[in-house]
Amino acid sequence: MRLKLGPGYQDHGLVVCNWNGNPVDPVDLARDFNMAIKIAGVSRIRFHDLRHTHATILLQIGEHPKVVSERLGHSSVTITLDTYSHVLPNMQKKLADKLENMLKQPDKKSL
Repeated sequence: MRLKLGPGYQDHGLVVCNWNGNPVDPVDLARDFNMAIKIAGVSRIRFHDLRHTHATILLQIGEHPKVVSERLGHSSVTITLDTYSHVLPNMQKKLADKLENMLKQPDKKSL
């Protein structure tokens, strides 16, 4: 729509917007999102839960918390780490496993 409308498109840099780039009415968004959930036949979640899922997945795949924080628009990485601390224990285990594997490998310089 942005290309089709040209200067008529209002670019507010939104992730979710209506056809002309303006903010979506929250009531309309909730209605459409709930309808999509019903059609998909998946468990009902809040639209905002998508944000939490996105952040959790990014942290689980090893993205740096600072990058996740910036992506979410948090004012500091501390907010991100406090909010998603439930992800960190698994990350600590993965890190310990990686470190253990690295230490078990023979030092190629000494061969």
